[in-house]
Amino acid sequence: MRFIVTSTALLKNLQQISGVISANTVLSVLEDFLFELKGNTLTLTATDLETMMRIQLDVNDAQGNGRICIPSKILMDYLKNLPEQPITFSINEQDLSIEMSSDVGKYRIGGEKADDFPKEPAPGDTTSFNISSIALLESINKTLFAVSTDTLRPAMTGVYFELAKDSITFVSTDAHRLVQFRRTDISCPAQDGLVVPKKPLQQLRATLPADDTQLQLSYNSSHLFVTSSRLSLSCRLIDARFPDYKAVIPTDNPYRLTVSRNDFISALRRISIFANKTTNQVVLDINGNALQLSAQDIDFSYEGKEMLSCQYSGEDMKIAFNARLMIEMVSNMDGAEIQVELSTPTRAGIFRPIEKTENEEVLMLLMPLMVGV
Repeated sequence: MRFIVTSTALLKNLQQISGVISANTVLSVLEDFLFELKGNTLTLTATDLETMMRIQLDVNDAQGNGRICIPSKILMDYLKNLPEQPITFSINEQDLSIEMSSDVGKYRIGGEKADDFPKEPAPGDTTSFNISSIALLESINKTLFAVSTDTLRPAMTGVYFELAKDSITFVSTDAHRLVQFRRTDISCPAQDGLVVPKKPLQQLRATLPADDTQLQLSYNSSHLFVTSSRLSLSCRLIDARFPDYKAVIPTDNPYRLTVSRNDFISALRRISIFANKTTNQVVLDINGNALQLSAQDIDFSYEGKEMLSCQYSGEDMKIAFNARLMIEMVSNMDGAEIQVELSTPTRAGIFRPIEKTENEEVLMLLMPLMVGV
């Protein structure tokens, strides 16, 4: 088996799938890339048993079809330190040796049997629908930051895909905040729900092009499959029931606060410097059309206050939030202005962008902190 490929093209494609490989693996073959040559098409695969990702690229002067596992770390380290140039891979399938020849030298490493590499789960009994790459990318970006890291609540360590005939809704929560992002330009074949783990979504976010490339999403009771013309990913779904998120979204928040998104984020970043590092508490004191942001850390005698102009309809109110979580939420919104819907200092605030994007609806919820805590 032999082929020629440019070093930068190979490195770029390997970097797109290398994030799947775990740092600590029980099987040495899980530290490898699977190389499969068929004609002039080279398919590269990486897996951690839960997620499998493969990508295809064209190579030159290919001779013979075959499969071999190549250690990922040494190959990546070599390619990162090599200027752009063609590399000739010559693979001896008898002793599993791999010779790499470039303009500057020859290198030899040992591979492993391709038969030892885990098989991809068979996509049996699946339901499928299409979504554009940019639509899935935006949906991941809008929700992934709010996913929980609490392994005792496995359902919350992924993003919930809620499928409907005329829409798809992506939901994430960590019990302190919740994001609901609905797209109304996607039609799904059935009303369904699946919880997709964080890691494969991170991989897709790093790999998917921000264009209208069509992706096919297929799923069954245990796996999700994402495929395009040159890329495919399969991952095991989280086998847990996602919490009833609609029950925690307040339906009667009558007070409306409208403020410039950029001004709000900038002020929060400055004020949060003076907040207690454990609670990150920032108090919003709304009085008429004036919004005062304040924070203090009694242990170090730190204190900060800032005033912002706003539009507000409702009773004057003092409510506290975790500044770090609020900054992250508002940073993941679009548009020049945001609206915060409030009712009492002890009930969740709902954050929405003022400007509506066609076919998109976004709602973000943040639980308040006790003022003074």
